[in-house]
Amino acid sequence: MSSLIGTYECKVDAKGRLMLPVALKKQLAPMLQNGFVLKRSVFQPCLELYPMSEWEALMQSLNGLNRFNKKNNDFIRRFTAGVKIIEVDATGRLLIPKDLVAFAAISKEIVMSGAINIVEIWDKNKYEQAIDDATVDFADLAEEVMGQDIGFNGIS
Repeated sequence: MSSLIGTYECKVDAKGRLMLPVALKKQLAPMLQNGFVLKRSVFQPCLELYPMSEWEALMQSLNGLNRFNKKNNDFIRRFTAGVKIIEVDATGRLLIPKDLVAFAAISKEIVMSGAINIVEIWDKNKYEQAIDDATVDFADLAEEVMGQDIGFNGIS
């Protein structure tokens, strides 16, 4: 799968339904039939939408963990808590379950942001706050994460 590109502002109705933005729907088109998995983010107050193929690859990795190790078992339980299988209907809408709407404090306006192989779904205000918070030390973060000699030619 190629990486998902773009940040899109959308609206969610009172039932938690949202229409996929056309540009994002085109990128996800090859995966629409297989469905998606929606889960809580580990580090942020947002949701993560995994194409089923990406979710299955991740589950293969987790399946290698020893379930008789308490930390591994606790991690798996917490990581998969609240996970839901999501389908996009014929009109391009998906339904965010109420418990996940509450977790991400999603109101009417949201942001859907491609994050390499998944889509993050944020309440718009929380997304703007997270972006603003990250800009303060983004140069240091970029240097720490991407500045190592890992065969990356760099960007500027």
